[in-house]
Amino acid sequence: MNTDIGHGTFRERTRGVLTAAVQGLTLAVAVLPLGVAFLVLTLLSVAFVPLGIGLFTTPVVLTGVRALAGVHRRLAEQWCGIRIPAAYRPLPAGTRPWTRAFRLLGDPQVRRDVLWLPVLFTAGFVTALLPALLVLYPVEGLLLPAGLWRAYVPADGTPYWYAFVPVTGLASAFGAAGLAVVLLVVAYRYTPRALAAHFRLARKVLGGDAELTERVRVLTETRRDAVDTSAAELRRIERDLHDGAQARLVAMGMDLGTIEMLVEHDPAQAKELLAQARRNSAEALEELRDLVRGIHPPVLAERGLGDAVRALALRLPLPTEVAVELPGRADAPVESAAYFAVSEVLTNAVKHSGADRIWADLHHTDGRLRITVTDNGQGGAAIGAGSGLAGVERRLGTFDGVLAVNSPVGGPTMVTMEIPCVLS
Repeated sequence: MNTDIGHGTFRERTRGVLTAAVQGLTLAVAVLPLGVAFLVLTLLSVAFVPLGIGLFTTPVVLTGVRALAGVHRRLAEQWCGIRIPAAYRPLPAGTRPWTRAFRLLGDPQVRRDVLWLPVLFTAGFVTALLPALLVLYPVEGLLLPAGLWRAYVPADGTPYWYAFVPVTGLASAFGAAGLAVVLLVVAYRYTPRALAAHFRLARKVLGGDAELTERVRVLTETRRDAVDTSAAELRRIERDLHDGAQARLVAMGMDLGTIEMLVEHDPAQAKELLAQARRNSAEALEELRDLVRGIHPPVLAERGLGDAVRALALRLPLPTEVAVELPGRADAPVESAAYFAVSEVLTNAVKHSGADRIWADLHHTDGRLRITVTDNGQGGAAIGAGSGLAGVERRLGTFDGVLAVNSPVGGPTMVTMEIPCVLS
């Protein structure tokens, strides 16, 4: 069985080496003409901007440069798993050609794309061609003893140099073949890495500070969302206090004032008002507890996220199974965000899914708190404007968290939430 696994691994590795060589050769063949063509077109278009012609050609050419860079990014991720970030500025629809030209020329990401063009057909060409050379050059050396040396060595006996081995006859051809075996071992090990080096070079030039720019943009948006959410929450608390507990306390104060006047003249009615005041105080206390629970549930503060979600599940009208594997506790703000996110998802499942059973799983792995809520309902859930899931996504985004929804029509629905955090 181990032998089969070894053969399978060898075949997969060999296939990967050959694939990398073919991919590198394909890139090299396409890199040189496209890189040169787009660089020449870009320089000509920019040079013709003062004449007016470039105002119309520059947007077209730079859009093509963006498309070429986009193809390279996709190939980097598909072939080598290397992500090259991009942070293009949005272009308003229907802008005039000259406005579009200057917007594109002023975009730092587009400028990085243009600077990448000369790198693409110089160092990029070499690094793309290298994987194919690593494979083809040893193959040539292995073919020399089979008679290929006769085609390379002229009649006057001038040696053909295979690397540092002079080939003049069959014996020296076998020496070159020995070197080719060594080079083939090197190719077997380093060809995929050579292809990855090409895309890492592209990431250095194309990526630049795009990832940082995108990070700043996301943090700016999530901060704005957090401020808006906090303001809305404060307004809700104020409204609940005004319409609920505050109104009952005012009524209780009025009752107590009436009781003071009646306690001597009409003790029976005063006694009834005292009972009513006691009921009002109990109801006000219950409303205050509900309000505090909505801000930060006591069970969450006292016993942590796992028990808080279990308590939440017990109050649901549907059977809900909760599995928790949390070796510690996250920071209080993270726990609060996760709790209310789970609460919203569970509420959505109860109201809209048509499910008869819900499962919730909470665990922490690789520095991330991962929560999955699954129901066996009708599916069709999606993150969109006005959706409760959109609010969950904004809440998680405040802590650099993400939300993923898998909900095909007919179900089931799986909502996954992740927040990077450490547990105490």
